[in-house]
Amino acid sequence: MSISALIPIVSSSAVRRRLPLVGAFCLFSLGLHNLHPSLSLSSNPLSRLSFGSKTQGFRSSGIRMEASNQTTVPSIVVYVTVPNKEAGKKLAASIVKEKLAACVNRVPGIESVYLWEGEIQTDSEELLIIKTRESLLSALTEHVKANHEYEVPEVIAMPITGGSVPYLEWLKNSTRE
Repeated sequence: MSISALIPIVSSSAVRRRLPLVGAFCLFSLGLHNLHPSLSLSSNPLSRLSFGSKTQGFRSSGIRMEASNQTTVPSIVVYVTVPNKEAGKKLAASIVKEKLAACVNRVPGIESVYLWEGEIQTDSEELLIIKTRESLLSALTEHVKANHEYEVPEVIAMPITGGSVPYLEWLKNSTRE
């Protein structure tokens, strides 16, 4: 596809309205450091994150919650895409019902572009943003695989490195151990 063919797509008002939101979402999800190392600030807590290799856990250094206490557990945000609203509702409800997550946000109207079996694919999807305990990632992944219509469902996790202690306590108390 030529650049000139893309201009009408990019200049459509619907796309222009969403681009700032998509950009902000990516910026806050990935952090400046992950977008480009030169944008990273030395005080940026995201620059101190590292992912464990053998334990498949997350480590952070020097990042604190609102208060230092033992009432929360290591927590994560998990992204899962689904093909439509009905699939999203069904999967989200089953995840919360099984106490594999405290909360699932459904974000409609995303468009995914990806390579599958050697071909570029474009699909309308819904994004599930799942908040759960780090210790439940394996069980959550298995639940998604067993209840998802995709051959290879997306299940990606990111650490929650800080936040509202009352919310994180609620997350802990709303999920199974």
